[in-house]
Amino acid sequence: MTSIPFNSQYVAGRESYYVNDAIGSAMLAGDGKYTKKSQQLLQAQLNARAVLTHSATGALEMAALLSGVSPGDEVIMPSFTFVSTANAFALRGATPVFVDIREDTLNLDETLLEQALSEKTRVIVPVHYAGVACAMDRINALAQQHGLLVIEDAAQGIFASYKGAALGALGDMGALSFHATKNINCGEGGAFVTRSEETMRRAEIIREKGTNRSLFLRGEIDKYSWVAMGSSYLPSELNAAYLLGQLEAGANITAQRLAIWQRYYQAFQELERRGLIRLPTVPSDCGHNGHIFYFTVRDASTRNAVLEQLRLRGIAATFHYVPLHSASFAQGRCRTSATLAVTERMAASLVRLPVWPGIEAHLDEVCDAVTQVIGACC
Repeated sequence: MTSIPFNSQYVAGRESYYVNDAIGSAMLAGDGKYTKKSQQLLQAQLNARAVLTHSATGALEMAALLSGVSPGDEVIMPSFTFVSTANAFALRGATPVFVDIREDTLNLDETLLEQALSEKTRVIVPVHYAGVACAMDRINALAQQHGLLVIEDAAQGIFASYKGAALGALGDMGALSFHATKNINCGEGGAFVTRSEETMRRAEIIREKGTNRSLFLRGEIDKYSWVAMGSSYLPSELNAAYLLGQLEAGANITAQRLAIWQRYYQAFQELERRGLIRLPTVPSDCGHNGHIFYFTVRDASTRNAVLEQLRLRGIAATFHYVPLHSASFAQGRCRTSATLAVTERMAASLVRLPVWPGIEAHLDEVCDAVTQVIGACC
């Protein structure tokens, strides 16, 4: 039986040429011509300032440093997210405060934010799950009302939008991921995003180990020195060169993923009508990017049975996050705001299917297998 992986690397065509050219240039450290070209394309897509980083984790850590959070401060975020979202702020001594998610989008529930606020709250971190935007108008309005920063975890959000504006550029700061599992990737990579020139000026210093080297490289000063706290967040030119080939093909890659996502969605309508599964919801003001296709079943035991039966048919489906609040490390270091019942229910019942350009030839097989397995297990 054909083995269908959960993810497969998609090569647009120009990546090898750019990487070989970078090798030939003997400029492999960060901030060379490929870093600059990739940043230019990214900034045009985002309509915001952006610099490449070695990961979205690095971009979030930069944002945490820029936010000025310190021990005793609180940062609101969902528990249904990757550990980097919390680590970035915990590293600065701040306390992650977990708020429940919406049942329809699996995003931070904006209606629960106000009750999670305290005099210690400094930042709200919306996570755009599956490239579907959080309710950013309401989140930004609440943050402005209470003098808080909004830092978007848009790791899954490249080429996705909210009311026509790119994810990652809707708050005060944002982070994108170009990890190998993302729509646009370079193996390991990310980007820090902001619309503020002042914030970007400070970000460049943090990104360059706390020095003003960026100003020196632009010829704005005659030497550079240590001027602030920072670290090394630059990717190599090899990563940036590969990324350029991906970004140039970004619209086409996104279109392919959306077509795959739509094929799944249409194929499983009848299963949802029969009450056997629940399909994802994409609000009308959200332009998603086909990053993840998932559905939910009634409970964890059903989910596990579905995953096992698909595995036996050669299809690598999977679950997703184990909620952060359930981790032993979170105990005493984080707090929850009220119940996280939706988080726990969705995390226990979610099934993700393979989505990658090239899987089209196997879609009938996957759809037929899922229909059969759900009929037997649910």
